Order: sequence, then structure tokens, then C-alpha cells
Amino acid sequence: MTSITPTSSIHLGSENARSFAARLARVDRFFAEKYVKPGKLAGSFVQVWRRGELALNSLQGMADLERDVPMAEDTIFRIYSMTKPITAVALMILFEEGRIALDDPVAKHIPAWADLRVYASGELGAFNTQPPARPMQVVDLLRHTSGLTYGFQRRTPVDAAYRKLRLGEVELSGTLDAMIAALAGLPLEFSPGEAWNYSVSTDVLGYLIGKISGQPFETFLQERIFAPLGMVDTGFHVPPEKAQRLAACYAIGQLGRAVAPDSKLTLQDDPRTSSYLQPPSFISGGGGLVSTAADYMRFARMLLGGGTLDGTRILGRKTVELMTVNHLPGGVDLPQLSRSMFSEGAYNGVGFGLGLATTIAAAQTLTLGSTGDFFWGGAASTFFVVDPREDMVIMLLTQLIPSTAYALRRELRTLVYAGL
Repeated sequence: MTSITPTSSIHLGSENARSFAARLARVDRFFAEKYVKPGKLAGSFVQVWRRGELALNSLQGMADLERDVPMAEDTIFRIYSMTKPITAVALMILFEEGRIALDDPVAKHIPAWADLRVYASGELGAFNTQPPARPMQVVDLLRHTSGLTYGFQRRTPVDAAYRKLRLGEVELSGTLDAMIAALAGLPLEFSPGEAWNYSVSTDVLGYLIGKISGQPFETFLQERIFAPLGMVDTGFHVPPEKAQRLAACYAIGQLGRAVAPDSKLTLQDDPRTSSYLQPPSFISGGGGLVSTAADYMRFARMLLGGGTLDGTRILGRKTVELMTVNHLPGGVDLPQLSRSMFSEGAYNGVGFGLGLATTIAAAQTLTLGSTGDFFWGGAASTFFVVDPREDMVIMLLTQLIPSTAYALRRELRTLVYAGL
């Protein structure tokens, strides 16, 4: 099923605009023929917003294969790490109010972290550590240079300790407070600022937001971002009256491995029994939200608008500019600083800002885009990119784990930018 916004609501008066809309039709054919019909994806939802109008609104396949539920405008998706930019915006609201500074030591707000040390050798219960070169700062949490990690990295004895203690696992039990307390007793993988490593840093930001604002993190998001922007279907769980709209989540292959040609989709999370149908005990600012295309497009359009949407201001223009430039030490790109095994694509020419990746040298990416565009994605293969130069947002929503299974994001960029 495909829907291109009709001429009455999209300005197709110019030859260029008509050509762009026509060329975007290739997105439908591509996703249908390469992914949905062969069973590589259950379904997909692609939107492109450009110059004030919805230029593409493309729905393909099913939201739930087992029950023959088609992908719909109001389908609810697990957005996983697309939660991170929202949490970063929430932190920057407090930054604008002068309630936290980017160079604040994190221990100023979490006193139990005053004596964090860096891994030298050993394993859980017998770690040998050394002092960090400098204390962890708030900016380190935003740009993933904190020295924290994720258990799924499977690279060091430190991330093995995270797995054993089940730290940062969104769909399991535990609380944010308990994770913060446990992290006080574990070493960092490196001194803050020395490397980039994808991590639970954004979950820590959620903790800071709750503590500094004096209200639950989820309440802060609702009152300061979701309600003002009209994001009516975004939250940390799906309420009963919306449960029938939750998509199924599927899995294929394994993280870090090529998908075999004969691989089949398996049901990873049944929408009728999903943990997302109940309020979680662990409120994850790093990966816990569900949302819809309409909601997340409003968030992305707010960023495209320099912090404002439809007359509602969430952040100042200069704050969004600060968030979306490269903050990696030395101005390098991710491959030069990363120690993370996590990668959803090649990141040559890509830096990292405050909660988002940003293209710092478009030619080095060897794909289509603009220097200055910014983006991120989620574990279930969701993705969005904001391109201020082209006045455009591209968004893909689907539910396939891992996000490294196919080159969906690079292919979508190519298809859309080729239409300009």
C-alpha cells in the first residue's frame, strides 16, 4: 500500500517538486520487491518530509504476520535507541534553564560516583583498577565518551559484568535507581573522553533528568516534550486501549553476522504478550519508548525547525545547533575514536553530537547525504535523518532485530537523495 500526499496538500506546482514526488515512488517498489515480498521484512513505513510538506507516506506489508494485521498509519513501534535523541533534548531543556552544565562532573549530581575508577585487569569480583585521567562530565554521557558500556558489546570483562548483573536490559526487571547504584561499584572501560563506546550513558541522563527536575523522568518527558508537541502515542508502554495497534517484532540472523540467504523471520516479541503492554520497572532513556510515525515525525520536525514546531518552542535554535555539531574530542570521526563493537554501518565522515550522530564530511561516507545532517536509529531497524540543508526529514519504521541485518538505512538514503 502506498500513499503519496495528494496535490491539494503538497506543493507540486513546480517541475522539480513533481519530479521529486515521482522519483520517491521508487521507495515503494524497492522495499516491496527486495524486502517485503521475499519475507525479509514483515512490513515497513517510510516517510519523507520536505519543505513543509509530507512528500512520501509509504506503507508496505504487515505489522503482524501471524494475525494478518497490515501496516497502518497508527501502528505503534518499539523505537529502542531512537529514544536517545528525545532524552538528550530533555537534558538540554534543563541545560537551557541553567540547572545543569555540560562540563559538570557527573559526581556532582550522583555523589556515589565520586570514586569511579578505570579497568586495568581482572573480572567481576576481582577487578584491578586505576584512577581516571579526569572525572566523567555530563557531556561525556551525551556523546558516549563516558567509559560506560553495554552488556551486548561482548568485548571486555567489564561488559561481561554488565551482562551478569543484567544492567541496562530494557525488557527485563530492575530499576533505574538500582542500575545507578550498581554502576558505582564497577570500573569504567576507559578514562572519560579517551574513546567512544555505545553505552548506557543515555539511561544515566534519564536518571539525572528525574533528579534535577524533581519529578519522574517519564513525567518530565510527557509534560515538556510529548504533550507540547502533540505526541499522543509515545510512552514507555502501550496502554490497553491501544494494544491492538502494537506491531510484532521479528528477528533474523545474529548481531554482527551476515544473514544467510535462506534465513527466515522469527517472532521476537508477540504484540499480544509483549512486555511493552505493562508499565516497566526500568524506565530507559536509552531505549525504552514506543511511538508512531506521526509522533516521531513531529519530534524530528521540531529539530529541523531549530527547536520549534507549529509555534511551540521546545529548545532554542542555538541549543539545537550545539547538539548537532561534532563533539568528539579532537573533532575526529567515529572510526578514529570508537572502541565499540556496535555498528549499524560504516561511520567514516560521521561524528557524534549531543545525543545524535552527525555527518562532518559527506564525501567520506560514500553515500548520499549532506555535511551537517544528523541522525540515529534503533535496534529494531528504525531510523531517522534530519537534513537542514535540504529542509528534509527521512524516517523508516519497521520491527526487525538486529538492525545490522540489512543495509536498509544506507539504501533508503540513496533512494531519497537520488530523487532531489
